[in-house]
Amino acid sequence: MEGKTMFKLIGVIVLLWLVSMSLFVVTERELAIKFQFGEFVRGDYEPGLHFKIPFFQKVRKFERRIMTIDSRPVPYLTLEKKNLLVDSFVMWRISDVGLYYRSMRGLEANATERLSKVIQEGLRNEFAKRTIQEAISGERAEIMRVISEKIVSQVAEFGLDVVDVRIKRIELPVEVSESVFQRMRAERQRVATELRSQGAEKAEKIRAEADRQRTVILAEAERDAQMLRGEGDGSAAAIYAASFGQDREFYEFYRSLEAYQQAFQSKDDMLLLDANTDFFRYFTNRSPSPAPVRR
Repeated sequence: MEGKTMFKLIGVIVLLWLVSMSLFVVTERELAIKFQFGEFVRGDYEPGLHFKIPFFQKVRKFERRIMTIDSRPVPYLTLEKKNLLVDSFVMWRISDVGLYYRSMRGLEANATERLSKVIQEGLRNEFAKRTIQEAISGERAEIMRVISEKIVSQVAEFGLDVVDVRIKRIELPVEVSESVFQRMRAERQRVATELRSQGAEKAEKIRAEADRQRTVILAEAERDAQMLRGEGDGSAAAIYAASFGQDREFYEFYRSLEAYQQAFQSKDDMLLLDANTDFFRYFTNRSPSPAPVRR
């Protein structure tokens, strides 16, 4: 009884093992190929559970997702025979796993090497048609578009599909970069010198115009001052004349006081005159000399 139970248990285990060996799962991220005695049988499996004959058939899986080849910068010659360092990458995937297996032996390294050669050849041809200016700033998008279109048709026979080709960076070699920088620096210095010269010329014109306006303003101010002084002197003379006509004695006394004030503004002022002169007549109580008679 125990021997029969053990035999059944072993039979169940063997059956389960055979069933597990007969099933395989293909996920959304995988492609699968079935081989029978080493020969390709089928490669169009959709994601899900599938069957195979144990020991006679084998299954090999490949990546279904998009893969990226990010190569190192490669020098390319432009139309002027100048080197440009181009850093690019390509995104690709397996479109036909049967063709991919037959052409690349199912090795991703072979596909990467093949794609890199095709891309480098395409970039070399496109950069050779263009100048540095066109390649760097003008037609980068056009180069990527042309390369993508050409590569798609070239790699389709290998079961590959190129999703995108991008140029990350285009640089000049060090010696060329230094030369370009020197030319740019010289150009900037020339522009700066020209702008300084124009600025100095404008500054000189502004200063000259300011000096002219200053001279005109001072001349006009002096003219107006002289006119005002003349008008003031005329008014003062009229006032003096009117005062003199009303009271001669008071007028002479008032004018003498103004003369004393002007003559003795400071304690250090010294004036040597005869005490009997008319200048001091109001200090000596002398009668003023008679005024000349106007005719």
